[in-house]
Amino acid sequence: MAESRPLDSLFPLEGASDADIGANAVLTYRLSPNEYFSLEKPSDDERIKRLGLVLRKPLDREEAPEIFLVLTATDGGKPELTGTVQLLITVLDANDNAPTFDRTLYTVKLPENVPNGTLVIKLNASDLDEGSNGDIIYSFSTDILPNVKSKFHIDPVTGEIMLKGYIDFEESKSYEIFVEGIDKGQLPLSGHCTVMVEVEDTNDNVPIMEFKSLSLPIREDAPLGTVIALISVSDLDSGVNGQVTCTLSPHVPFKLVSTFKNYYSLVLDSTLDRESVSHYAVVVTARDRGSPSLSATAKVSVEVADVNDNAPAFAQP
Repeated sequence: MAESRPLDSLFPLEGASDADIGANAVLTYRLSPNEYFSLEKPSDDERIKRLGLVLRKPLDREEAPEIFLVLTATDGGKPELTGTVQLLITVLDANDNAPTFDRTLYTVKLPENVPNGTLVIKLNASDLDEGSNGDIIYSFSTDILPNVKSKFHIDPVTGEIMLKGYIDFEESKSYEIFVEGIDKGQLPLSGHCTVMVEVEDTNDNVPIMEFKSLSLPIREDAPLGTVIALISVSDLDSGVNGQVTCTLSPHVPFKLVSTFKNYYSLVLDSTLDRESVSHYAVVVTARDRGSPSLSATAKVSVEVADVNDNAPAFAQP
């Protein structure tokens, strides 16, 4: 009997027979107490001529796959005699349960440097139906974004979501994957969930420096604190991976002054003398705070311009 049968459905039964005659052969029927069926039995006025079971409560194979009943026939003799028959009703499955996932939202964190083919998550949906009605096929929902489809693949049988290609924190910090599980019923039912993939930053970008020259060449009589160049630094990484500090090569008459966040000024820190040193190759190193840290270097060529600070002199007075 299909679990999808509507209420008040009638299931005819074969009645009992009695070889006696007269009142001894008059039969009445009684059904064992149960919550699903009532008994329709022939009436004296013959308005009801059939014997059968009438469905009074919806069947649910997942709740009660089998129902055991006892039908008793009693004759009209004195003393009365009875006969019984056992009825076994097997409830057949209908596709009345949609697949359900363990959760509606899954959150997965992945470092941006994981290799192609990495297992992101294995989804598991269940379906209370049996047979093909309970077999589930996994797929991405039709409204999934192209950038998600290009980065991830789902196995339709196992529900495993794998990384397809590579993910980059600087390109996208998260991916929202809409997944559906569809059963194989004749009229398929589906369940849905969302997988949120959060991309974790790794220190994979070196700092970048940009220079703007202000006072080159610099006069040898320039006062201390003269700004020679402005330096801006940046790093595409986030957090400490993107925090950058700059340092100078030693033994030069210059220093770096942090003016604003990610901005430095290269300023004169001690007096110049072109006749002693006419050119400086200043090396600036920008280093982030990642672990391990990454760095970049740049060279600033500083020419010292002459001023008339020396009088003519003879070798012999």
